[in-house]
Amino acid sequence: MFEKGIIIIGGGHGGSQLAASLRSEGYDGPLTLVTAETDIPYQRPPLSKAFLKEARHDLLPLRPESFYEKNAIRLMLAAEVESIDLGGRTLRLADGAVLDFDRLALATGARARLPAVDGTHLAGVHVLRVAAEARALRDRLHAAENVVVIGGGFIGLEVAATARLLGKTVTVLEAADRLMGRVVAPEISRHFLDLHRGWGTDIRLSTAVGRVVGDGGRVVAVETAGGDSIPADLALMGIGVLPNVEIAAAAGLAVENGILVDETMATATPEVVAVGDCVSFPHWELKRRIRLESVQNAVDQAKTAAKTLLGRPEPFHEVPWFWSDQGDVKLQMVGLPFGTTRAVIRGKVEDNRFSVFHFAGERLLAIDSVNRATDHMVGRRLLAAGLSPSPEICADESVDLKALVQTVTAGA
Repeated sequence: MFEKGIIIIGGGHGGSQLAASLRSEGYDGPLTLVTAETDIPYQRPPLSKAFLKEARHDLLPLRPESFYEKNAIRLMLAAEVESIDLGGRTLRLADGAVLDFDRLALATGARARLPAVDGTHLAGVHVLRVAAEARALRDRLHAAENVVVIGGGFIGLEVAATARLLGKTVTVLEAADRLMGRVVAPEISRHFLDLHRGWGTDIRLSTAVGRVVGDGGRVVAVETAGGDSIPADLALMGIGVLPNVEIAAAAGLAVENGILVDETMATATPEVVAVGDCVSFPHWELKRRIRLESVQNAVDQAKTAAKTLLGRPEPFHEVPWFWSDQGDVKLQMVGLPFGTTRAVIRGKVEDNRFSVFHFAGERLLAIDSVNRATDHMVGRRLLAAGLSPSPEICADESVDLKALVQTVTAGA
């Protein structure tokens, strides 16, 4: 069907899944996965946790190299795409090589954002998105004594917790008035603030970074916007990401906080799809475009995009879920809490095992869970089925939510 084949740009979770899904959906034509990284596609979440702790921890491949060989997937490592010619259906690599395609998938992901302050170029200043950055961070972390983390989001707090486990002095600077403020309930923010402070981390809220101070080309301190100087021989920038959309925009694809796709992951150019952290897609419930940064979202969108490329498009309607491991505490989230008008707590905050159920009126929107995996799994089933037990039922621990959802779904 496709003489020149399909090319996937990007070797993260989305790119690898897309290649696998194309084969499992029956595509037997030429298939190439191009990635600028030197490692075969690997699991990203451990980079901020187990991978940093000890040098013996290696990357965990998403699929063994033999998978790509067995499924005739041409894996091009250390191959950076320089430009795309949609009219000619070719792409040019940085080394000058030109590849032809009939269909194209963009899974270009995102990169760490740097604050607009002086000193971010200094040795000892790190970001964390990919394996090369994780290796550099790990090498420096084990030699460091004073670690300053700029940003109290998932990555920043995961690295902060790991650094404390390694016995480092850790300070976290968060410009907002609470941790993880964009993604979790205030109750969760307060709980993790107490946890991190209990672990010995100096958390400073409503504190913006002013500049990174160096000596001899290496970081020695981080100065806050208020003028406080904090000793640092390692500084991690964890203030968010920017979607990698430059080559898509240069090729003429529409871009607005991500590559614009429809509900089937197709761009305005029919033979081109895009998935993962780099895309802006129309959310079926919110009725507006959003961009999500999660492994699950990239994987599920890749499954949808594979069907689109093969002429069997289906709308993407998967319920988003996320997680963050900080120290020995697991935070799991499902759904999107936009428009919350009421929240109830199930469990006891003081036991470090509780969930926050978000509602808009009587409709369940999302659930944040701390060390309560069952609540999370039940929540995924409830939201996928469009079920909304009342806030009172969700808060009542005498009610078996797992049995409730089984009863309701069995009768549907």
